[in-house]
Formats: sequence, C-alpha cells, structure tokens
Amino acid sequence: MLKTRIITAVALLAGLLTVVFFASTEIWALITLGIVLLGMAEWSNLIRLKKNQKYFLLLVTLVLGLLIAFMHLTPFYYYQNHVVLAVLAVASLFWIVVAPFWLMARKTFSNTFVMSVLGLFLIFATWLALVGLHAINPYLLLGAIATVSIADSAAYFAGKKFGRHKLAPEISPGKTWEGVLGALFAVTIYGLALSYYKQFSLWLIVCLWLLVGLSIIGDLVESLLKRKADLKDSGQLLPGHGGILDRIDGLMPTLPITLFFIYLPFLTGFSLHG
Repeated sequence: MLKTRIITAVALLAGLLTVVFFASTEIWALITLGIVLLGMAEWSNLIRLKKNQKYFLLLVTLVLGLLIAFMHLTPFYYYQNHVVLAVLAVASLFWIVVAPFWLMARKTFSNTFVMSVLGLFLIFATWLALVGLHAINPYLLLGAIATVSIADSAAYFAGKKFGRHKLAPEISPGKTWEGVLGALFAVTIYGLALSYYKQFSLWLIVCLWLLVGLSIIGDLVESLLKRKADLKDSGQLLPGHGGILDRIDGLMPTLPITLFFIYLPFLTGFSLHG
C-alpha cells in the first residue's frame, strides 16, 4: 500500500511540475478544469445524486468553467474579476465560518440541491484558485500545494508512529493530534528553509500554520461526507490515494483563501490571465 502510494505520488508530482511550467495559462485552465470535473463527479456520488442529476451538475460546471476561462475574449471581460472574487468570497466564508461549526455538529445537509450548489462553489473556487495562482506565479501555486502536501505526509507518518489521541474519532478515526503536531513541525522546517534561502519574513511560518489548519478542515469535511455516504474513498482513480477529492481535499480551502486575500486588495488591477 505504501509503495503504491509513493509511486502514485511521484507520478503526480512529475506530471504537475511538467504542466505547471510548460503549459500556457489557457492550457493549464483546461487541464485543471478536467480534473475538477472528475472531482465534481465524485462529489455527486458522495451526495448520492441520480445519474441525470449528476450529468446536469457536470454540464453546469463545464459550461461555467469555459465561460470564465474565455471571458477575457468577450466584451464581458470587465466582469471576470468580479465573478472570480465573488466565488472565492463565498468559498472562503464557508471554510472559515461554516465548516468548523458543520464539523462540530457532524451533520451534512440532507437537501441534494443545497449540497450540489455547495459542491459547485467549493470545487469551482478550487479551480479558479489553481488558475489564478498559476497566472500570478507558478512558484506561488507550487508553494501552497507543497505546504499542504508536506503537512499531509508528515501527519500520516507522525500519526502512524506516534498517534495516540484521536482528533475527530466520529468523523475520521485515523487522524490524531500527534499527526497534527507532526504536520505543524514539518511546515515549520519548510518555512524556516524558505525564510533563510529566500529572505522571507518569519511571519511566513504563521501563514503556513494557518494553511495547515485549513487543510485539516478540508480533509475532515470530505471525511464527513464519505462517512455519511458509507464510502472509504471518494473514488478509485489514483492507486493508493483514492479519488481526486481525496487528493485535493486539503487544497479546497487553502488555495481559494490564499488567492482571495491576494486578489482582494488588487481588485481593479488583477487579471485571471496575468
């Protein structure tokens, strides 16, 4: 299992680095839109949509994605930034305010329409963040992804080795407080290395801690959905890792919130396409 997990992770990393640095913004947007469509399909399964409802939700996601991706070629280009900001704001509000209370209540909305709209906003915001951060600077995107990946790996190994105290046993029995501490320790080392070699402020470490906290919330929300759906993984697409949502659950809060706080002060001058 661990060997399969590592092989898949290496393959994903190689593919990510290749596309991030060699694809244009438009090609990157289309590739990542395809990925989030797979994630939306998994979300549809988690909330148990009927087949026709699932296809309709995927169609809406695709159409909205293409409209946003190519809006800069239309007379409506001026509104692109406002649409992006609105989606990021809704997603950020959910992750910062709603999600923690949702997890404490350990309940999901029973209304499939509400859950469909929620999934559309959250996954669409993740796509916008992938495209927006890439347009600003590919290294910024990779830095955010690296933070979540380092935290996730450190939490996994620290939890396996030292895990004694459960973090949220009714949602995800495998997660422990020792794993959380391992994640925080790992990103602290990562932050110190960046601060030393890139001359960043040590306040960067505090930002990384916040990203770790958000990634854990994203992980737990997906775990709650899987638990309600009685599924171990969101899908089987990635050997050793499960589905797309299992890989991006920690990115779903962190990337949109990162872009939102970068985007907000520069609303009038920011462009999704750099």
